[in-house]
This record gives sequence, structure tokens and C-alpha cells, in this order.
Amino acid sequence: MNLLFYAKTLSIHPINYNSGDGLEINADLHIHSRFSGATSSNMCIATIAEQAPLKGLHLVGTGDALHPAWLEEIRSLEEVEEGIFLSGNTHFILTLEVEDTRRVHHFIILPSLSAAEELRERFRRYSIDIEKDGRPHLTLKGEEIADIVNDVGGLVGPSHAFVPWTSIYKEYDSLRECYGSAKIAFLELGLSADTELADTIAELQEITFLSNSDAHSPWPNKLGREFNRFRLRDLSFTEIKRALLRQKGNRVVLNVGFDPRLGKYHRTACIKCYTHYELEDAERLRWRCSRCGGRIKKGVRDRIREIATWDKPHHPEHRPPYLRIAPLAEIIAQALKVSSVYSSRVQNLWRSLVVAFGSEIRVLVDVDTEEIAKVGGEAIAELIRRFRVQDFEIIEGGGGKYGEIIFTRRAKKKKAVQNQLSLDNW
Repeated sequence: MNLLFYAKTLSIHPINYNSGDGLEINADLHIHSRFSGATSSNMCIATIAEQAPLKGLHLVGTGDALHPAWLEEIRSLEEVEEGIFLSGNTHFILTLEVEDTRRVHHFIILPSLSAAEELRERFRRYSIDIEKDGRPHLTLKGEEIADIVNDVGGLVGPSHAFVPWTSIYKEYDSLRECYGSAKIAFLELGLSADTELADTIAELQEITFLSNSDAHSPWPNKLGREFNRFRLRDLSFTEIKRALLRQKGNRVVLNVGFDPRLGKYHRTACIKCYTHYELEDAERLRWRCSRCGGRIKKGVRDRIREIATWDKPHHPEHRPPYLRIAPLAEIIAQALKVSSVYSSRVQNLWRSLVVAFGSEIRVLVDVDTEEIAKVGGEAIAELIRRFRVQDFEIIEGGGGKYGEIIFTRRAKKKKAVQNQLSLDNW
């Protein structure tokens, strides 16, 4: 295993989930197992459970909870509370994603193993790959899927709601067009959007937003690259449900994720050469790249502008802050002037920082940079300091290529915001 993602000596304190005093947890609910397409063979329970605390996560979705082989692995875990399973110091909750007849993806959270079994039986007649693919394809519409999930006591909402391939707002102009009168419990923003963008849409004012990684790899530059902080009275499916519905004081108190400009579908761009286009230029070119002839894909930024109610966001009172982060390994690589986050120098330094300070999130957000300098050196500390005050430039992502953070001497100092905000104090 790469040292970048291995810190066996790290001491992680488990959640005292029966304390009775309430708790706040960091949760990445949307991931995939090794049984989904294009997913790492390392996506197994033991590795995910080992890696999650290194990022700073307490709760992780299982993903792929209808796949029979994956479900058997989940059965081997200790169920410590209603719908909550434990491996090492990492808690898991049953989750999955399905694709409907119009290629829209839906994210689902389930209360129990029996609910997963029932849902698989209900979906089986509408799928030819439910026994093979962790993310099954269904010959059902969004409303039909939501009704069935609600029948078995689960929660459902659109996955990565704005991406230009498999999302609700790629196919529809409103939630009602997809879900009809069926109940949905949340909307997942995806890597190319945040609350600043999504809160320009009036119909989303009452919806709880989730920010999840959709990780296909267990390493902390993927797992937990987006996550949520929940305030709960206890850790159980019911308490998670109450948080999503904002009941009895439970709620999401923080969304954490990419600057949307780093998302690989943020800008309208060619999917072959990644040339960016303004929307009117792409339309004039009939969605064919003038440089290479490749297909131009509409970006999240432009799609949201098309369906937006307002030019500027209208944040409802219940909306939590959105904290923008980036993978620590990428910052280290830039400080060391190394091209790959998987180089031994980056790996060793990442491990040293996480072992010293407890998790990647603490290094990125909480720990005094003078202390970081003692472990990682002044170059690392300086870039983390600049990251916290947003003193960098971004090459925006689009067309399937992620954006990049660039620390240059020309970058202008901006008002220090992030370094005044400790995640422990939200």
C-alpha cells in the first residue's frame, strides 16, 4: 500500500455514540465498492475503514448495498445501532446509487439489511444487471424509484444533481418533472457545484444539500474529498433521517467540498481537448469543438445559469456554510514541485503530517501553520496558509478534466476567512 495513504500508528478516537449528550460527525455517504464499474479493487470494507479516519471521517456510506457479494461483506460487520455498522473505528450506513431509464442517477440511504433485501427484490424485475453491477440500471422512472424506496423506509434524492451526463438537471428543468409527487429527502451537489450556485434556484430553498465524494478509490485524495458535518442526538439511521429532514434539532451544520471551479464538469468544454467555451459559442458551433472537432459538453456553471431564478444566491435560514477544501496531497506536491501526488516524497510527508495532527482535515483547516512547519517544513506551511486565505489561482475544470489550484507569486492576498474558522467550532 502507498505510504501516502497509510498511517497504521495513528490513534483515532471512536465515536461515543451512546453518550446521550449529542454529537457532531463528519460523514461521506456516497461511495462505491469494488463491484461498481471503473472502481478500485482496494474498495473493500477493511481498507475503507482504515482510510476514513485519516481524512477525518466518522461515518461512511457503504455504497452498492444491493450487490449480493458486497452485502455479504456488510453482514459480517457488527451492527452497533439501528442501521449503523462498525469496522475498526469507522461507522457505516447502508447506501447505494441506481440509474433510471433516462440515465438519471439517484442516491439512496437504507435503514436496515432487510430493507436492502426487500429493495433488491422490488428492483430485480426492472434490471438485467442488479446481480452484477454495484450501481444497477433500472427500467424505471425517477418517480417510480422514489416511491419504491419510500415504501421500504429508505431515503432518496438526486445524485450529483447538475453534472452533464447522468443527473436530474441534465434531463429535466425541475425536480417535479423527474419525481412527480414522490418525496425526496435531499439533493447531492456534486463536485462541480456548491451552495453559492445551487441556491440561485428557487425550488431548492427547502431542500437539504449533501456534499459527498462519490469515491471510486479509498485513498484520502478521493474518499472524503467532499463530506458533510451532521449534528445528531445519537448515531442511527433515524437520527440521520431527522438531520436530512431537519427535525428535532438534528441537521447538517456544514457542507465541505471542492471549490466548484475544480470540478471536472464546471465549465462548458470539449470532452476531447478540454477547450473551454462560452455557452453562446458552443451553441453557435452546434456543440462541436472548433479546435479538434470533439463534442462540447455543457458545464454545470452554464446549466445552473439556465435554470436559475436569481442572479445571486438566496441562502435560506437553514442552509449551513460551505467550506471549500482541496486534497492535501496536491498542496504538498506543489510545495515540493513534484508532478505526482503518488511520489514517495509526497507520500512520506503526507503520512508524517496526518500522524502528527490526527487527520487530513485538521492539517488543512485547524492546525496552526507554525506547528505544521515544524513537521512538514516552511514551504508546506506557507502553501497551507495561503490555501486557507484563498491566496491562489484556479485553472477551471471542464469537459471531464479536473481544475487545478495554482500557487503563483502573482496571486493577490485575499481577506483571511478560512484560517479564522476551525471545523471544531462549527
